[in-house]
Amino acid sequence: MKPIYFSFFLVFVCCGLNLTAQNPDREFQDIQTQDNVIIIQTSDGNYQMSYLASDIVETEFIPQGNLSIKQSHAVQLIDKLPDFTISKNDNSIKIHSEGIEVRIQKSPFQITYFYNDEKLISEKNGYQESDEGFQLDFNLNESEVLMGGGARALGMNRRGHRLKLYNRAHYGYETKSELMNYSMPIAISSKKYMIHFDNPSTGYLDFDSQFNNRLAYEAISGAKKYQVIAGDSWEKIIENYTALTGRQKLPPRWVLGNFASRFGYHSQEETLATIDQFREENMPVDAVILDLYWFGKTVQGTMGNLAFDKDSFPKPNKMIKKLKKNNVETVLITEPFILTTSNRWDEAVCEDILAKDTLGNPATYDFYFGNTGLIDVFKPEAKQWFWEIYDGLKNKGVNGWWGDLGEPEVHPDYLQHHKAKAHEVHNIYGHQWAKIISEGYRKNYPDERPFILMRAGYSGSQKYGMIPWSGDVNRTWGGLEPQPEIALQMSLQGLAYMHSDLGGFAGNLNDDDLYVRWLQYGVFQPIYRPHAQEEVPSEPIFRSEKAKNLSRKAIELRYQLLPYNYQLAFENQQKGLPLMRPLFFEEPENASLYNFSETYLWGNDFLISPVLKPHLISKEVYFPKTSNWIDYYTGEVYQAGETKEIQLKESHIPTFVRGGSFILKTPLIQSTKEYVFNDLDLEFYYDSDVEKSNRSFYNDNGKLQDAYAKKAYEKLNLDYKKLDDYSFQIQINHEVGEAFKSDLKKMNLIIKNYSKKPKEIIVNGKQQKFNYDEETQVIKLNSISINKTSTKIQIK
Repeated sequence: MKPIYFSFFLVFVCCGLNLTAQNPDREFQDIQTQDNVIIIQTSDGNYQMSYLASDIVETEFIPQGNLSIKQSHAVQLIDKLPDFTISKNDNSIKIHSEGIEVRIQKSPFQITYFYNDEKLISEKNGYQESDEGFQLDFNLNESEVLMGGGARALGMNRRGHRLKLYNRAHYGYETKSELMNYSMPIAISSKKYMIHFDNPSTGYLDFDSQFNNRLAYEAISGAKKYQVIAGDSWEKIIENYTALTGRQKLPPRWVLGNFASRFGYHSQEETLATIDQFREENMPVDAVILDLYWFGKTVQGTMGNLAFDKDSFPKPNKMIKKLKKNNVETVLITEPFILTTSNRWDEAVCEDILAKDTLGNPATYDFYFGNTGLIDVFKPEAKQWFWEIYDGLKNKGVNGWWGDLGEPEVHPDYLQHHKAKAHEVHNIYGHQWAKIISEGYRKNYPDERPFILMRAGYSGSQKYGMIPWSGDVNRTWGGLEPQPEIALQMSLQGLAYMHSDLGGFAGNLNDDDLYVRWLQYGVFQPIYRPHAQEEVPSEPIFRSEKAKNLSRKAIELRYQLLPYNYQLAFENQQKGLPLMRPLFFEEPENASLYNFSETYLWGNDFLISPVLKPHLISKEVYFPKTSNWIDYYTGEVYQAGETKEIQLKESHIPTFVRGGSFILKTPLIQSTKEYVFNDLDLEFYYDSDVEKSNRSFYNDNGKLQDAYAKKAYEKLNLDYKKLDDYSFQIQINHEVGEAFKSDLKKMNLIIKNYSKKPKEIIVNGKQQKFNYDEETQVIKLNSISINKTSTKIQIK
């Protein structure tokens, strides 16, 4: 549909709020600096401000009689930058840097943040005590859109909601969910700034729920600390935020392939037979996920065994080796609950690795799976115990880990963790759990990348390689509809691999149209993983022939785009750039786009408009004004800034490519293990309006940690330059790291949307044979030799 301009915020104009109001009892006393920290003394406490980067300012309020809370579970930038200046006059102070400027009004006391002389936000009352803890609040203007708060299904614009900060699963949700597994203390404004509240305690984010132009953070306890992040573009803002809280490491390349997954495979025989059928059906697959039944025959009573059930999986080592030989990795589900009926209960009590009750005993309580204790992942002994279990399974050949129920799903307030109460660490439990696995790999397997699928996390969890998913969504059209919103929102908050159980999880799904549309959308979401309850199989090989064939086409496209998708993963590692990007990245001044998620960008060059509702024969698509867009399937060109009604095809969802872009593809493969960076198809989407463009495509061996830093990589750097009306030049520069051996020798060049047959094509000074299809307006050059340094192609 066409983006809709929002108007309900106009009511704020009538509120009559004094936007410069501040806590009337707070009086300015003095300002000084110490070790690059700016200390502002007031009548009821001190502010400490630091520049962590020119575009990032950290502010902490320390009430009288309190100490600064130094520890942060999210922030990794710790150096305080000295490059700021302070200027004063009778009633104001300016703290100036190349980026954010802080202005302080002495009386009445007021702190305001500016960027490029534009006001971002100001404190309202700032810090104040409340009945349940404390609040930090801020003034908003009447028109800004607010995003953030973690994973929710509320629409892109979350203004008007008071969001609880307490990770909790929402089973079977559809178009609306106010509370889900990732509740993150982050506010993002359409005015191009972010505020990260650096405190994991449970609480609330109030996105102006009273319609009085107020943003508020509320917590039970902990640090009164926040960071303001700004930038000249949305890409730069996300880059700054991920510099603050950490960047995602590259996952193993196989993670970008297709997963076989359900709740769940009951035996070794069933697991192997399922993968065999994928191969027989020529359906690409790279991994199989084993749910609860790998450690017990029943759902209830066995959680916490954390070892293969020998009856159902009699020879797990042999099974894993056989899967590897078939180019399939094994992923195991694990949970942090040790049931009192499990095989490890006595061991867990003896090793003292469980959270305690108020008397200091291992806490036990009932939930769906049985009577249980909870691993205290914050305790050094428990961390080591838990990691040794993973290490033992890793030695059997397991290469992927699924952390489920890690909110934790049931987490009584009376539980005592290592040096913390339950409410203080609830939201970072999954975060800490991922850290255990990540650091274990760093120590024991420094050359291998882990795969860590987690149902709950916190701001900064991406630095531990966490792959999030959107929980137990219903298998309905209502379940599919909010998935782009959830993924886009989480991409803005650093967790760029947010994805859904393709086809949905909860309930039965007999609607093949819905199933196929969900899998077609999945081609352009970060992880391709159908998963569901087992009554109706989630795997495409078990669907109807029609659904199976359409699903196969979608999965094959996913694999063909592996070189493009791997570049997106590399960009995310290097700069935090999301794989899925909202349209306001293209037009940040277009207010309507901040409330729009039905069309989005996959990387820089694909425009995707998934089919999210039933019985549609057409769909309205808006084409951002930054480029012309070419239909990936038909070659039809759509002009920048126009809105068109697109006729839908059952074989694919509306997919468009930016004019002037390069898309690198691989020939069809059945596993990423078959992938070779050679004899690839390089597609160039010619657009006469584009004078020049450049792109890069990254490659390494797909498994080495820090391959780029270790110079074990190669890159194709591509430059396009228009020479005259119908002549242009493409230059291919091949960059190879000193610790890498490249397979690249040749590639095929496919030029699309070129309306005249070329007179000649010159490759490195020699004429090159080519084919031109006048009907499709496509030029093909096969097997172009790629020089070690530079290859120049001229089309005349």
